Amino acid sequence: MALWKQPVTPETLTALCRNTAVERLGIEFLEVGDDFIKARVPVDARTCQPYGILHGGVAVVLAETLGSCAAVACLPEGFRAVGLEINANHLKATTSGWVTGVARPVHLGRTTQVWQVELRNDSGALTCVSRLTMAVLGKPHTTG
Repeated sequence: MALWKQPVTPETLTALCRNTAVERLGIEFLEVGDDFIKARVPVDARTCQPYGILHGGVAVVLAETLGSCAAVACLPEGFRAVGLEINANHLKATTSGWVTGVARPVHLGRTTQVWQVELRNDSGALTCVSRLTMAVLGKPHTTG
């Protein structure tokens, strides 16, 4: 059974991220499974640091994008999720091609969520592992 309580497809995620850093960096949503979201980022002039390797911050943008999109998609309508903390261990440099990330839940609680994101290069080598903690915010109160 899928985790998702909101409609979530690569197309809906792409539309959600139009005119954002996600689009400008060339991040592409690839797949949504029952318990994961997959996307990739190109390793090119937009995303490399001066040594010609994928910028660590771009890897973190990919990880946070995946975890944040997944967090919101598994909440009921009207709830929100915002990032509390993210960490990343950069394990292997990538100089060309694509880096693909997959986000999967570690914890889906009432007030917090934790997402594990693994990034791999085109050869399948693990390049970065990241963990994202999200705060779950309830529906806004209305007065009346």
